[in-house]
Amino acid sequence: MIWSTCFTVAAAALVLSVVGAVAAHRGRMPIWKALRPIHMLFAGSVVMCIALCFPAYQTTYEDESLQGMRSVVISVQQAIRMFGADSMYTDIFEQIHRAPAILQRPYLLVVLVLQFFAPFLSLGFVLSFFKNVSAGLRYRFSFFRDVYVFSGLNKRSLLLAQDIARTHRRARIVFADAYDDEEGLDAERIEQARELRAICFRKGLHAVNWAAHSREKQLYFFVMGQNEVQNADHALRLIERYNNLENSHLYIFSTGVEGELLLAGRQRGKMKVRRVNTVRSLVLRTLHEEGHLLFENALPVKGETYKQISALIVGMGNRGTEMMKALCWFGQMDGYRLKINAVDQDPLAEERFAALCPELMDKKYNGVFTSGEPGYDIHVLSGTDVETKTFTDHLSTLSDITYVFISLGSDEQNIKTAADLRMRFERMKLHPQIHCVLSSDKVKDILKNVKNHAHQPYDICFVGDEKTAYSEAVILDSDVEEDAFRRHCQYCNGDPDREEDFWRYEYNYHSSMALAVHGVLRKKLKIPGADKPADQLTPQEKASLETLEHCRWNAYMRSEGFVYSGSDEKSSRNDLGRMHHNLVPFDRLSQEIKDIDSRVGAGIKE
Repeated sequence: MIWSTCFTVAAAALVLSVVGAVAAHRGRMPIWKALRPIHMLFAGSVVMCIALCFPAYQTTYEDESLQGMRSVVISVQQAIRMFGADSMYTDIFEQIHRAPAILQRPYLLVVLVLQFFAPFLSLGFVLSFFKNVSAGLRYRFSFFRDVYVFSGLNKRSLLLAQDIARTHRRARIVFADAYDDEEGLDAERIEQARELRAICFRKGLHAVNWAAHSREKQLYFFVMGQNEVQNADHALRLIERYNNLENSHLYIFSTGVEGELLLAGRQRGKMKVRRVNTVRSLVLRTLHEEGHLLFENALPVKGETYKQISALIVGMGNRGTEMMKALCWFGQMDGYRLKINAVDQDPLAEERFAALCPELMDKKYNGVFTSGEPGYDIHVLSGTDVETKTFTDHLSTLSDITYVFISLGSDEQNIKTAADLRMRFERMKLHPQIHCVLSSDKVKDILKNVKNHAHQPYDICFVGDEKTAYSEAVILDSDVEEDAFRRHCQYCNGDPDREEDFWRYEYNYHSSMALAVHGVLRKKLKIPGADKPADQLTPQEKASLETLEHCRWNAYMRSEGFVYSGSDEKSSRNDLGRMHHNLVPFDRLSQEIKDIDSRVGAGIKE
C-alpha cells in the first residue's frame, strides 16, 4: 500500500510542478513574478525524490518507534545526495520486490530518470540566482557611465539598444526581465544582448535599485512592453521612486490618451518624462528630414504667384491620419498653397476625421484662403478601396499631385499600391514624391533602389520600418528635441519656472516639437529672418514671421482638435474643452501675442 501511495504522490508532484512551471512562464500575476519555471520543476523533483525513497527506508526501520520520522529524514538526505549527483539508490532496488508487481517496472524507471535529471535541475536552480548576482555586480561597476535601462528584452528594445550602442560606445545597456518571456531559451536575443556587452537581469524592472548611479551621468529608462497598461504602471512606479534622481529620463511607449492623463497627474520631480508615440515620432522625423521636398516639388499655378502643394493620403489609419494632421500646419508657408486629398475604404472616414479635428474640416476654414489665417483645402473620399475602379476614376481627376503618403493594412498592400500609383502617375505625366510605410527593414533594404526591367527606378521612399522607428534619432529626437526646448524657453522669455513645463506637459512638448520642425523648414527655404534672433529682425521680417507663425499655430491647434472659444478674451480659454481664444485671424491678436509669435518664430538665440 505504501509503495502505491508514494508513487501516486510522486506523480502528483510531477504534474503540479509542470503546471506551476507553465504558470510561472506565462502568468503575469504578482505571485508568479518571483518564481521561475526552473524553481517549480526543482521543487516538484525534490518532492518526487522524497516520496519515491520513503517506502524503501520505511521498511528498513520498521521496528523503530520513530520509524516514520526517521524514514522521512533519511529520504530527505537521499534526495540531497541525488541532486548532488551522489545518490545511493541501491536500497530502492533491494526493496522494490515488496511493491506490487504491476508497479515495480514503472517505479524503477521513474527513479532512474529522476536520478539522471536531478543534477541538471540542481545546477539550473543555482544558476537562476547567480544571474542576478552577476548582473548586479556589473551594474555597480557602471557607476561612472551613462546607463540605458530597458524594461524587457524584445525585438523593439534590442533595435533601440543596438542603435544607441553604435553612437555611445561607453554607454551601458541594461535589460530587466531579460529572461522573462522565454526563460532564457531565446538564444538569439540573448546572444544579441551579449554582443552589446549588455547587463541582463532576471529580475523585473522594480526589483533593482537603480539609484546606485553617478549624479554626473545620465540614466535613461525605456518602458516599452507590449501591454500599454503595464507600461503606464511601470512608469508611475519609476516616477514615484526616482523622481528626485538627478539626470534621469523616462520614456514610456504609449499611444493611448490614458497614458497621457496618468502621467500628467503625477509629480515628476527632477525626472524628465516623455510619452513616446512612435506614430507621431515617425511623421515628425519624416517631415524634419525630407519635408522641404514638398515645397521644392510644388507646381506653379498659371496666372498665380504661388505654387501648389497637392498631397494624396492613401489610408487613414493611425499613420495616415497623423500625417494628414501634420501636413496641415507643416504646409503653411508664404508663396505656397496646400491641398490634401485622402482616400480610405472606411465609409465613415471623413466623419471620423471631422470629429477628431472639427475646425480643420469646418467650411468656414477648409478651402478658404484669407490673409492672417492658415490656408488648406482638404477632401476625404470615404468608402473607397484602392483596388476599385472608383479609386482609379478619382485618381484621374487629381492632375496636380506632388506628394503621396501610403499607409494601408500591410506591407504587401502598401508596396503593391505604391508601384501601381507610380505607374498611373507616369501615365498622367506626373512624378510625385511617394512615401510608403514599410515595417520590415530587410524588405526596405531590398527595395531601396528597386528598378523595373527597363532599369527605370520606381523612386519610392519607404518609411516606418522597425529599425528606423526604434532608433535613437526617432525615439530620443535629440537634435529636434534640443531645438524644441530652446524655442520653448524663448516662448517663456527666460522664466525658469515655466521652462520645466516643456517636460511636464505634453501640450507644451508637442507644440514646441512642431514649431522646431517648421523652424528648420523656414531656414531651408531661406525665409527672410528665419535664421535671425528676434532682436535682430527688421520690421518687415518681424511682421512677416509673426503672420506666418500664427497661421502655422492656428493650423496646428486645429489639427489637435482645438476650436475657437467664442471670445477673444483670455478668460474664455478652456483647455479641457480644447477651446482657445487666440484661434482668430492675425489682425485680431494683441500686440503681446504678436511679439510672442515673432520671438518663437525667429531663429534661436544662442
